[in-house]
Amino acid sequence: DNARLRFRKILLSLIFILLYLLGCLGLALVLDVNETTIMAVGGTFVLAAVLAFLFQKFLHNYSAQEKERLLIREVMEGSRGARLITDGADNTVYTNQKFDELCEETGREALDTLVRLFSDNVEAHSLFKNLADQAQRGLNDFLELKSTFGGRERWFVVAAQPVAGWAGYVHWSINDVTHQRELDRTIREEREKLIDFTDNAPVGFFSIDENGRFVFVNATLARWLGESIDGILADGTLHAFMETPPSDTAPYDIAEKGGTRQVAEITMKGAGGRTFLASVNQTVVFEEDGRVRTRGVMHDLTSEREMRQALQASEYRFQKFFEDAPLGIALVDAKGSIQDCNAAMAAMLDMPVSQLEGKNFGNLLAKDSKDAAMETLNAIAAGEERTGAMEIVLKGKQDVSVQMHARKIKDREGIVLHFIDLREQKRLEAQFVQSQKMQAIGQLAGGIAHDFNNLLTAIIGFCDLLLLRHKPGDPSFGDIMQIKQNSNRAANLVRQLLAFSRQQTLRPNVQDVTDILTEVSHLLRRLIGANIELDLDHGQSLGLVKVDVGQMEQVLINLAVNARDAMEQGGKLSIRTKNYVSTSPQKRCDDEMPAGEWVVIEVADTGCGISKENMTRILEPFFTTKGIGQGTGLGLATVYGIIRQTGGYLHIDSTVGIGTTFSIYLPRLSAEEAKTEAPAAKQEEKTGDLTGSARILLVEDEDAVRTFSTRALTNKGYQVLGAESGEAALALLDVEDLSTIDLLITDVMMPGIDGPTMAKKIRERSPNLKIIFISGYTEDRLKDHMGANIYFLPKPFTLKQLAEKVKEALG
Repeated sequence: DNARLRFRKILLSLIFILLYLLGCLGLALVLDVNETTIMAVGGTFVLAAVLAFLFQKFLHNYSAQEKERLLIREVMEGSRGARLITDGADNTVYTNQKFDELCEETGREALDTLVRLFSDNVEAHSLFKNLADQAQRGLNDFLELKSTFGGRERWFVVAAQPVAGWAGYVHWSINDVTHQRELDRTIREEREKLIDFTDNAPVGFFSIDENGRFVFVNATLARWLGESIDGILADGTLHAFMETPPSDTAPYDIAEKGGTRQVAEITMKGAGGRTFLASVNQTVVFEEDGRVRTRGVMHDLTSEREMRQALQASEYRFQKFFEDAPLGIALVDAKGSIQDCNAAMAAMLDMPVSQLEGKNFGNLLAKDSKDAAMETLNAIAAGEERTGAMEIVLKGKQDVSVQMHARKIKDREGIVLHFIDLREQKRLEAQFVQSQKMQAIGQLAGGIAHDFNNLLTAIIGFCDLLLLRHKPGDPSFGDIMQIKQNSNRAANLVRQLLAFSRQQTLRPNVQDVTDILTEVSHLLRRLIGANIELDLDHGQSLGLVKVDVGQMEQVLINLAVNARDAMEQGGKLSIRTKNYVSTSPQKRCDDEMPAGEWVVIEVADTGCGISKENMTRILEPFFTTKGIGQGTGLGLATVYGIIRQTGGYLHIDSTVGIGTTFSIYLPRLSAEEAKTEAPAAKQEEKTGDLTGSARILLVEDEDAVRTFSTRALTNKGYQVLGAESGEAALALLDVEDLSTIDLLITDVMMPGIDGPTMAKKIRERSPNLKIIFISGYTEDRLKDHMGANIYFLPKPFTLKQLAEKVKEALG
């Protein structure tokens, strides 16, 4: 079309010139001018016009080319990437500024310079050559290449395209796509994360088409259904996986009435018949072309139910631990208010839980404990670590000593407090201290009693020797009797010391408590006086007990005397007996009485009673509420010691102004035990001949006791060899003929070799030798050494008692 238009323009121009020349020729004919001249002028004019036209066209074309060149330059410079134009020989024809900047580090602006940007790629040169060849053949092509030139990793898209109308010329465009690649990689990674999240989300995602077929399902739902994703998408339908599909609905509906928004709990079924309850939320989208796509989310309620059940079980266990804990627990908020507490805490304070909730913890603290306890709680609330426990006193219906442990609740405001009730511990500590004190006093009393018994043995013994020479009527007889009577009183005091320290020698026999009370009642009536009524109430069918009669009489006498002193204005003393059966351990004083069968003796008075302060001390030795010189403080201590040494228990119940009851619990013998040990017959006082002629070895470290015993036995006709120690006795037997010794009398506790050790060595040489142990301690200490032909005589003893024991041993 352009060539045809150009041809028409030239043809019209020739026609116009021809017409112009014909006009000039006609003008010459009219004006009668030389035709040649006219034609020459006209030709000159035409030539000038043609030249002017051509020059004007040249100027026009040059201006247009400049504009085009400027436009091309602006376009090239305004490109977002580097631009290069090469000719057929790959020589640089044009480069834009961005190309110059790109290649400024690699050399002059040329195609080879561009190739050097990719020098780490060994195929770069051949790749660029192929691009150039393709462009020179008129084809467009591009490459995406990585450059690490200058230590930077960059990606470029290099495109080569032919320049129209310029054979062999190639237009190179080099665009930096590093940022785009990073963006694409980020998008790709995020897409992969999204796909991974969708597939592994704890819920199932799915989409159903108008035919009820799955068009999308995530891995979680496929796993729940026991199928692969590909298998479900290939031939899976929604209703096929529902145990009870809705009737008369579209194949994509999950509810009976359908709708665009469907929410339901349905039972799904999978491979192998496994079913699970699921909560499904589905939106139905109707597209313009008639297609249907649903967007559904499914929750497996099985695991949720299991979690709920586990949570409920955990809460139940915590509640059980909290409520049934044997120690008090309280939750306190930052302001110090009690948010919750358990039953043990409420029981400590003897208050209901509802009354404690909301109460300020500081108001439950005793004055002496408040400052330290609140300082600790404030420090813990501020984040300070306090690991130790502290003892405080809580105020309830009664003050309670507790050990408090406080810990800050993790990730929450508030403090959990644990309280250990120390009342029992304090009581046990006091009991332990008391027992230690009693043990120490007992050891002291035992030691004193031993030494006193040695002294009293000598005093009483020498009084007996004096009485042999000073008969009644002698001026010295009264004085000697006074000495002996006071010595006997001292001996009785020593027996009380041994009684409360449980170191006295008991002679227990099977007895009927009724008989003991009958025997001692006459003495009790004389002791309590006429202004006090004595009431004896004997229980029926009482069991038998095994006791030392003399010691039990001493117990009753001591209790009667105490009752008399408590009833200065008169009153009533009641002694009752009964059988008692305990089915569980019971507290009796500071002791725990086991379950069993017992015979109980109750001694009750109507006196002034015992105050609470004195009740904790009345069993202590030497504690008395009587005036100076009116009591020793050993009465009740002796009672307690005898009863416990007998195997019984003592209980005291007293009300100030009403009276006091002492209950004695003695172990009741079974029928079998009662048969094996018949009640002891009352021993008649021996008045037979106490003389003899046997040869006796007497070993005693106390000179006075040894002297008295030697003289007493010599006066009875015995031959006595004396020794002051075990070593001296063994040395004496080395020179004396042991076969001539008929009896060995030895003290138990002596310096060096004691009595039992010495006796054992002598028995090795003379196995049948008869032995009498004498001691200020109890016979129980010798139980491992007692046996055939071995006897025991407690100190202090009289001349007569010594002679009787020797006569008994010799037979």
